[in-house]
Amino acid sequence: MRSFFSLNSSKKIFIVKLPNGHLADLGNKIEEYSLNLNHEQGKNKAILFASKLGITLENAEPLKQAVKQAAINEDVIIRKTNEYGTHYNMKFWLQTEVGESLILAAWSIRTGENFPKLTNCYPIKK
Repeated sequence: MRSFFSLNSSKKIFIVKLPNGHLADLGNKIEEYSLNLNHEQGKNKAILFASKLGITLENAEPLKQAVKQAAINEDVIIRKTNEYGTHYNMKFWLQTEVGESLILAAWSIRTGENFPKLTNCYPIKK
């Protein structure tokens, strides 16, 4: 585990591997939220995925595989721990034939569980 002090606050930032990343559960977050043009909040993420990477509901599998691989290989920042569990943020690069983008994937491990569950996923700026 590595730790740093944030320049924006006096909080310490902990950087770790996602615990049990090999057990990561994507649920239906990608299909029902991140790539869903009909979802009230998710539609903006769907537009970003389509415009930056050419990823839509019809070709979501490469995104799912990339998120699963990132869960195993990439570092995460512990965002917060509360009565519901521990929440993590991860950033990783994804490249497709259309373009490339940094992706933010948010995870949580609920209290009493031992596997990370995807809670959000979308392209971001550097």
